[in-house]
Amino acid sequence: QVQLVESGGGLVQPGGSLRLSCVASGIIFSRYAMGWYRQAPGKQRELVADIGIAGTINYADSVKGRFTTSRDNAKNTVYLQMNSLKPEDTAVYYCNVVRAPLYQWGRGTQVTVSS
Repeated sequence: QVQLVESGGGLVQPGGSLRLSCVASGIIFSRYAMGWYRQAPGKQRELVADIGIAGTINYADSVKGRFTTSRDNAKNTVYLQMNSLKPEDTAVYYCNVVRAPLYQWGRGTQVTVSS
């Protein structure tokens, strides 16, 4: 059974930073490109960053230059370092595979950017 468990969210002031983690189990992690998705209230879920098997990385324009994703295959973990956070980054953040059929979503981790 595949499990995706996100953590690291919280309440942060504009301009602050957070580091999210996602641990995947039940899959051969190193064989999948992984992505960070987010869903803000009333909006569709969107892909904000992804990292391929060989480490190729893509970012949505809205987070480029502020977010950094990385992975540790030995720990089955993907990370999202978020800097210079803005109120519009407020959302529930999820991880999942990319460029492959999605697995069941985890609970996500709430990120709230507010003063």
